[in-house]
Amino acid sequence: METRLVGHLFIIGGGEKTEGLMKEMLRVSGVGEKDYVVILPMAGEDPDSSIIWAQEDFASVGIKNVVGFNFTQNGPVTQSRIDSMVKAKLIFIAGGDQSRFMKIVGKGPVYKAIHDANINGATIAGTSAGAAVMSKKMITGNNLKHPDYDGKFPTIEPENIEMTEGLGLVDKIIVDQHFIRRQRLNRLISVVLENPADVCVGIDESTAIIVSGNSFKVTGENQVVVLRNPKKSKKIQGKLMGGNGLLIDVLLPGETWQMK
Repeated sequence: METRLVGHLFIIGGGEKTEGLMKEMLRVSGVGEKDYVVILPMAGEDPDSSIIWAQEDFASVGIKNVVGFNFTQNGPVTQSRIDSMVKAKLIFIAGGDQSRFMKIVGKGPVYKAIHDANINGATIAGTSAGAAVMSKKMITGNNLKHPDYDGKFPTIEPENIEMTEGLGLVDKIIVDQHFIRRQRLNRLISVVLENPADVCVGIDESTAIIVSGNSFKVTGENQVVVLRNPKKSKKIQGKLMGGNGLLIDVLLPGETWQMK
């Protein structure tokens, strides 16, 4: 029986994709000049622009065979595009709104093609919203109790951070992005208090985690914050939520984390 390899995940916390980060993505995925990259731009408000920007990023490190597949909700999904995805060495999910992406992808043929590609050895990469969709449990970015989002998360309170289902390429962690730059610690504390069985991982901008099997390695310019709630502690007092014994690690580039 033919051995089927499971490829890497290259999860970027948003911001500038530096030359070093792009080159590391190519190294991890094994993409060469004769290979091609598939861009999935559906999270973006302007998918065509997302494709162009991604093509420019890859061209800057010598990869010009980059195709964009802008699938639409209830739109056609041709077998030729599915076959191209499954055979690609690298699928890159652009940023935007993770809920928009999942509304289009659902659990249909594009969802299956992404998983099949990864099982066949492809690296699945994503930035910002494209990072958030990697988890089985996905942070949407919505504050349920404070719908007028202003980019800040000033409270730690129950039933506020909206969670839905993502691609489920990794089910051991919940991913947050733009983490340190946008001061999202309160959000992730809320998530880990309400999801104590999961490890919560906040990835900063111009930084990525490379998921391989049961571990991930930090690469890029900045830090990754890991939150755990081993005592499964959650206390509610009126509008406030608390907990005891939370663990926090701040990982530097080059460090590795074992996902148990």
